Amino acid sequence: MKKITVLALSICLIFALAACGQKEAAKTPAATTGSTPSASAPAASGAQQVKLTASNFKFDQAEYKVKAGQDVAVTLENKEGLHGVSIDAFKVKLDGTTKTATFKPDKAGTYDIVCSIPCGSGHMTMKSKLIVE
Repeated sequence: MKKITVLALSICLIFALAACGQKEAAKTPAATTGSTPSASAPAASGAQQVKLTASNFKFDQAEYKVKAGQDVAVTLENKEGLHGVSIDAFKVKLDGTTKTATFKPDKAGTYDIVCSIPCGSGHMTMKSKLIVE
């Protein structure tokens, strides 16, 4: 029994550590669920575009700037590994199936952007900032 438990834990650890090394199998279109801000149709015309490119344990920019009171369309592209995006202040969640979200930040400030899919040893430091001006 103890050998099975150790084997199962070892396999789980291998999958967790290998998550960043996985390539995306296929690109899927953004999901549309209606009124939730975290899963919406492609950006309305005139929306500010923010493209987050994720690779092993980092986003392509340390910060992204947008204007308050205007729609923002956030898109996730995984270059290396499998990553997600969470911007809790605006209820934005992007992952392997939802790649685009549109929301309207109404309050200026600095908000955390974090990887929402455990991607290995650097996952806890995979962060960026959304600056709403």
